[in-house]
Amino acid sequence: RAKNQWMNGGHNRTTITNYYGTQQEHERKAPFVLDADEPPLLLGRDLGPNPVEYALTALAACVTSSIVYHAAAKGIHIRSMESRLEGDIDLQGFFGIRDDVPRGYKEIRMFVKMDADVPPEQLEEIVRLGPTYSPVFDTFTRAVPVSVTLEK
Repeated sequence: RAKNQWMNGGHNRTTITNYYGTQQEHERKAPFVLDADEPPLLLGRDLGPNPVEYALTALAACVTSSIVYHAAAKGIHIRSMESRLEGDIDLQGFFGIRDDVPRGYKEIRMFVKMDADVPPEQLEEIVRLGPTYSPVFDTFTRAVPVSVTLEK
């Protein structure tokens, strides 16, 4: 769950306080507050990452956690891991200039570096654990219904 408030221009703020898991409600000690904005090139003031950068952040974090957790469950010790993500967006879609251009990423690439206690040939198998078990990867790669309605 997240609550979002528009501040001005491209700047908005999301607050995350509680969540439901293990069949019960959980309250955090303090909320997470995330600011999003656009860079000046897109008429923002650069007061935070833009939303598509947050999307890359969510994907990186979830795939990474999935790799680490599932590797540990298999008894594989990862000493270090880092990733780099990049994606392609054609702003003609976002600005409504062309209807035949997607509004979001056309492609996302994630590159993983890892040092683990397995032979190099097994690293590829470990890296595949991330996309296999990541809820965010699954959300990105599967058509997920999203509704946006005016709350009264």
